Amino acid sequence: MDRLRVIDKNAERWLLLIFYVMLVITMAIEVLRREIFAYSSIWGEEIVRYSFIYLAWVGAAAAVKERAHIRIDVIMHYLPQRPKALLYMFGDIMMMIVAVIALYWSFESVHVSAKFGSVTDGLRISKVWFLMAVPLGFGLMIWRLIQSLHRDYVSFRTGQPVYEGDTLFD
Repeated sequence: MDRLRVIDKNAERWLLLIFYVMLVITMAIEVLRREIFAYSSIWGEEIVRYSFIYLAWVGAAAAVKERAHIRIDVIMHYLPQRPKALLYMFGDIMMMIVAVIALYWSFESVHVSAKFGSVTDGLRISKVWFLMAVPLGFGLMIWRLIQSLHRDYVSFRTGQPVYEGDTLFD
């Protein structure tokens, strides 16, 4: 059970770290290859591109988890805890509706890619693996929104301070 808590707490951090390191190392190698050997590979560009895509979608889920997404929260500083919890829950429900719709429609491109067997130009890997970044991101967002709604509901019922977010990296 403790391992699941650790994974739940740090999953996005670890994924962001992995994709960021992969992006930076591959980009550095490709720059050196291009400048020193006057040669670059097509696979390096693809790894950087797809790492960035995963980085963006996992980062969006991390922002939802830590309440770091863009919002106007000036009024939140002047509200008591219960109305603040209600407003956060309303915002999470609206975001959940959008995320569920987007998750549903994001599987369309994955399905088409799998149906026709499309592969990347350089790596020759199925594009399904890379197109799954969008449904994965929205799936993680939905999971984090469910957790947020539960946390806010508990805050609303008990009158405790609402979770305002935390820093993603210290």
